[in-house]
Amino acid sequence: MDKEILKREQAITLIKDTFSKELVKQLNLVRISSPLIVMDGTGLNDDLNGIERPVKFPVKSLNEQKAVVVHSLAKWKRLRLKELDVEVGKGILTDMRALRPDEDYSPIHSIYVDQWDWEKHIEPEHRNLDFLKSVVEKIYTVLKHTEQVVHDHYKSIMTSLPEKITFIHTEELLQKYPDATPKERETLAAKEYGAIFLIGIGGKLSNGEAHDGRAADYDDWSTKNDENYNGLNGDIIVWNPVLESAFELSSMGVRVDKKALQYQLKEKNCEDRSSLMFHKMLLNGELPESIGGGIGQSRLCMFMLKGRHIGEVQVSVWSKKEQETADLEGIHLL
Repeated sequence: MDKEILKREQAITLIKDTFSKELVKQLNLVRISSPLIVMDGTGLNDDLNGIERPVKFPVKSLNEQKAVVVHSLAKWKRLRLKELDVEVGKGILTDMRALRPDEDYSPIHSIYVDQWDWEKHIEPEHRNLDFLKSVVEKIYTVLKHTEQVVHDHYKSIMTSLPEKITFIHTEELLQKYPDATPKERETLAAKEYGAIFLIGIGGKLSNGEAHDGRAADYDDWSTKNDENYNGLNGDIIVWNPVLESAFELSSMGVRVDKKALQYQLKEKNCEDRSSLMFHKMLLNGELPESIGGGIGQSRLCMFMLKGRHIGEVQVSVWSKKEQETADLEGIHLL
């Protein structure tokens, strides 16, 4: 068993090294260091759906001011673009480590999150759907390349990604499967197309509900991108043949400008956040226009290695029930 685990760790390293190296090349990024914690009350932490609690603690050397463990670096990266004076057309990439204690355990969810967080400086005229799609296609090229490298090293692991990724809006998905839940729609579409980029997550659809939650202050899910649909953000979702379900690998999008931020804060009833450091800088025009996202490292490794549980590719803490279920299914959690 120990030798098998070591082989798995070597495969994980191959995937992470291959993907990150190719992503840097495709998106013109520079690797940088990143924080595990940020100060509370700055507005820098990712609020996810706005209800998840961050890990919070006082720092003795800072007069007991509170620090929080990051949920992701969605907003921190944009500030970092400014601080590093990254020029238009270039961006940054970092290995993000986070804790999300309110996450529910499942074969694809852990309270420990590891992802590649990237952010790229863009021009205001790049705030359109065609540009977003062009970036998604580059990331998909990296996914395809990594999958092929894994197959070349481990012949028994077959490729499954389709040649191209399909773009579809959440409203289109609602019209196509009106009686299905959002997650059921994702699974139906992923099974049909193999890989999709689901556009427009966070804004209300024609049924009065959002497909899924998104914070108000980083992705732009409200700007009109054509005559029918809103949203300049989305998720990369693939069909997982092992789990036989939709499998999200990335959440990304064009970031809010002043107009979108004001609208989205109002929509989410959190206009009070406009007084926080990050939000004031954005509203004052002090932050660069950008596009960015996160790509799950363990998720990607799980998909590439045809795993059945995310605990096969990352070390975390699990409930007794989760451990017992894995043991019964012959799954060895790291």
